[in-house]
Order: sequence, then structure tokens, then C-alpha cells
Amino acid sequence: MNRPQETTVPEIDRAFPRTDTEVDERLFLKSVARAMDVLSVFAENPTPMSLGEIAAITGENKSSVQRIAQTFLVLGYLEKTEQGRLVPGRRILERSFDYMRCNPLIERATPVLTDLRKISGERVDLSLFDARHRIKRLEVIYGIRMQSKRETFYATLTGRRKPTFLTSGGRACMAHLPDAEIADILELSDLTPSTPKSRCKPEEIWEIIAEVRQDGYCFAAEETLIGELALAAAVCDKSGMPVGAVHIAGSLGDWSPTEFRKRFAPLAVEAARALSD
Repeated sequence: MNRPQETTVPEIDRAFPRTDTEVDERLFLKSVARAMDVLSVFAENPTPMSLGEIAAITGENKSSVQRIAQTFLVLGYLEKTEQGRLVPGRRILERSFDYMRCNPLIERATPVLTDLRKISGERVDLSLFDARHRIKRLEVIYGIRMQSKRETFYATLTGRRKPTFLTSGGRACMAHLPDAEIADILELSDLTPSTPKSRCKPEEIWEIIAEVRQDGYCFAAEETLIGELALAAAVCDKSGMPVGAVHIAGSLGDWSPTEFRKRFAPLAVEAARALSD
């Protein structure tokens, strides 16, 4: 059986860029942003780090990083290993718990995706999409991930971000946006392929968007993971704005692309419609 292989993909390396025109500089606390950048370094470097390494990545001086780190250590958002290096603290998980409890879509989606997982026997995910924020909509973030028996570690973790243009869920969401907003996403995105089979050229993505608008879902074969088949349908709010997507992912060793689409596309579309307002 061929199993999807995890491909290393560079993560977006900081908190969201502060070039968004929506930011009111009069209300924006740069000191808080610098502190959050210290926590964000682990997104691209998921290993224990020293103060010097964190300072080098953030561009802050070591003294500033030391004060920020000490504050987070006291609050529990950073912890020290036996070697004295820094890692994210367990307190961060509490904030993830708070977010999921406060998100009505995640609450509604949990029983729907649980049933979908039982019916499909494959991995099912819910990705979240912020269509109204010009920078945040460059990515989707996974809020629910229900694994199959053979998933790689990173494919099972909630909170993981992926470029909107590259994922089946992101493309499904893009298809519900006006063309001008799609063009803006493509212009601002780093259209770097994740695998040799990733379709990243703007003309290719526009063709995919047209297919999604016709079919009601997006299909991708080995575009984010070698050996993986994935499809997704967008979840929309009352105004028709996409807020996320329901994903189903399987292995090329178990399904042909045609069989996979025939079997699972109706299930994903039905689940997404059930969750749409």
C-alpha cells in the first residue's frame, strides 16, 4: 500500500505581516507584536531554541528577547528543556481550547465530521478561512482533523496553516469570491509548489477555480502530499461568504482519482451544505 509521504514545506515565518491597510497604527502595539513574533518562531523551527537563535530569527536584540522570553516563561507560554533551551509552553494549548469552544462553526462541525469520518473511513478535516481580511485569507488553518489509520504526524495536527491557493479547501473557498479578490490573493501569495505535482501557475489556478464553480467542490491529486488524494467543499455564511471548507483525504494506493471523486465528492458537498448558514 502506498502511503502519502510528508513533504517539507516552508511555513509563513511570522505573525501576519503588518503591511495590511486594515491596521490602524494608532491602536497597534508594536511591543505586543514583537512578543508574539517570539512565539511565532516555532512555526518554522519546531525544535528547542536558544535566546540567540530566537533573536536572530526575529531580528530583535538578545536583551529584548530575553525579557520577552522570561515573561512568557512566568506565564507558562514558554517552557525550558533540561538543556535550558526554549519550547512552546502547555499554556498555549489552553488558548487553543478556548478558541475551539468559542467558535460556533467548530462546535457545529464536530458531529457532522465525526459521522463523515465513520462513513468515509478516510481522514476528514475542517479548515477555516477569513475572507474579509486581506492578509489572513492568504492561508487556511485547520480547526478539526480526524485521522485515518495511516496518517503522518503533521497531517493530524489542528492549527496547521497552508497557503490558500494550494489546498483543495482554500481553492474551494476562493471559488466563492469575486474574481478581483481571487486575483489579489494570487498577487500577494508566494506561489511556490509543495510537490512536483502542485499546480501553482496563475493560469492553472484560474482553471481550477472555474472547475470548482461548475462542480461545487475542488479535487487535488498529490499537490500537498505525495500519494494523497484530497477534495473539499466550501462552507459559507448567510451572505454567501466562504468561512471554511470540509475536506476528505485518502491514499492513491487505495483509490484511483476517478473512484475517489465519485465516492467522496457528494459526501463532502453534503456536509459543507449542512454546515453553511
